[in-house]
Amino acid sequence: MRVLTIIPTYNELESLPKTLQRLRSAVPASDVLVVDDNSPDGTGKLADTIAAGDSQVHVLHRKGKEGLGAAYIAGFKWGLDAGYDVLVEMDADGSHQPEQLPQLLEAIEQGADLAMGSRWVPGGRVVNWPLYRQAISRVGSTYARLMLGL
Repeated sequence: MRVLTIIPTYNELESLPKTLQRLRSAVPASDVLVVDDNSPDGTGKLADTIAAGDSQVHVLHRKGKEGLGAAYIAGFKWGLDAGYDVLVEMDADGSHQPEQLPQLLEAIEQGADLAMGSRWVPGGRVVNWPLYRQAISRVGSTYARLMLGL
C-alpha cells in the first residue's frame, strides 16, 4: 500500500522539521508531499533541502498563498497522478498527531474506505486553543460528519 502524507505549508519554517521528524518516526514507509504556497520565511527552500536528502519527501511549489483547501486539492491531484493508494492530510504546525496515523492506516488495511482522526472523540485532545477556535473546529467536524453520513 503506497501512502502519501500531504503537508501544506505557509510560513512553517520552524515547525516543519519537527513535524516531518515525528511523521517519519511514526510511519517510515509514508512518502511526504510538502505543498508550499511561496512562504516568505523560506519554508519552501527548507523543504527542497530536506527533499534533496530524502527520496520519500517531495515538494510542490505554488505561486502564492492560495489557501489550505486549495493546497490539499493540489496535493490530492499530485498523489493520484503519482499512483498512491492512500492520501493522508496533515497540518505542518503539529496540531495533527503523526503518532495516531498507524491506527488510521490499519483501518484502511482492514478494508475501510475512509479513516478520519478527530480531536472530539475519546482519546482526542485539544491543546492551547482559544474557545473560539475550539468552536470553529467542533462545528466543522459536525458538518463533515453530517455531509459524509458518519
